[in-house]
Amino acid sequence: MISNLEQTFRWFGPSDPVTLAAIRQTGATGIVTALHHIPAGEVWEADEITKRKDTIAQAGLSWSVVESVNIHESIKTASTERDAYIEKYIKSLQNLGAEGLKTVCYNFMPVLDWTRTNLDFRLTNDASALRYHAPAVAAFDLYILEREDAFKEFTPEQQQIAKVYLDSLSADEKTYIINTIMAGLPGTDEVFTVEEFREHLQRYADTDADALRANLSYFLNAIIPYAEKAGIRMCIHPDDPPFPILGLPRVVSTEADLKHIVDCCPSPNNGLTFCTGSLGARADNDLPGIVERLGGHIHFLHLRNVRREADGSFYEDDHLTGSTDMYAVMKNVILEQQKRVASCRADIAIPMRPDHGHKLLDDVNYNTYPGYSVIGRLKGLAELRGLEMGIKRTLLV
Repeated sequence: MISNLEQTFRWFGPSDPVTLAAIRQTGATGIVTALHHIPAGEVWEADEITKRKDTIAQAGLSWSVVESVNIHESIKTASTERDAYIEKYIKSLQNLGAEGLKTVCYNFMPVLDWTRTNLDFRLTNDASALRYHAPAVAAFDLYILEREDAFKEFTPEQQQIAKVYLDSLSADEKTYIINTIMAGLPGTDEVFTVEEFREHLQRYADTDADALRANLSYFLNAIIPYAEKAGIRMCIHPDDPPFPILGLPRVVSTEADLKHIVDCCPSPNNGLTFCTGSLGARADNDLPGIVERLGGHIHFLHLRNVRREADGSFYEDDHLTGSTDMYAVMKNVILEQQKRVASCRADIAIPMRPDHGHKLLDDVNYNTYPGYSVIGRLKGLAELRGLEMGIKRTLLV
């Protein structure tokens, strides 16, 4: 039998209500975490890395993937400070490599790492899920943020739907929508004000998709030679959601985007985080096909499922029953493992984590980070490990 995918769980550090002891009971053996207390752009010093690694080891687990070493906005906008921040990023990679950390996930999304409008969307079984409601984002963009170009980007029908939606909200509901959309980075409680977000938008006034793509290429060509020396596999996370929002460009949303990224800096250390939830929010993304064609570049798997809606909205569904054919995805991942065995690659047990679980049962009693309840993710991990075993037994691999 081909070795199983490495089962991992995201952990937000010592303040996370989901403890390492609880994670160990899920059957996961690897931890996915980051030094969230270090500001984006600053160096991760060796002693901080060692401290976190030792904490995880003492719980009987291993630090499998770093998610994320966040990229300073100066790099994304190509400001005069970007080379200084790239040097700091390289130093962090060197320190991580020296401590035996070999897989680093990152993203190149401007300002916001992810966007949702509802953190407590109730499903028919009363489980709590995350949701992106397109009319809510349009209402915020048009009538709260009051971004001038938004009126050119939304159709008259979409503008009318957004206005009706906004007028239906109470003052508290409007505040909730604003705070949810303006949430900052994962692992923090940071929420931008509307005025602060306008200032961030202004910094991107001269950075369209082509410029952002060029800035990503510049970053990769600067850091990948050092990642190679440190033995670190870099793997970029797709945009979430995978389309432009609030006037901000997106360049990691489609298969063409992913291919451009691996081609702009050819190296086995320049790879992908394959997130079925982020990419699956677009109906035109062929997820099984992406694995088939770009699977050799995948260093990390985020397996979750979203249910797409006709107006561009989506919500987090069960891991096996959303709009993405998870069976076909998992089968192609296993076929990719076969290719790696045949070519004598060492990275057969690709790290996999169940991404974004529902809040189920006792989860409601804990103030966990949105999407990162323990029982909901345990359910997803159990389903995914069963799917993997079933396919492998059927294929006799």
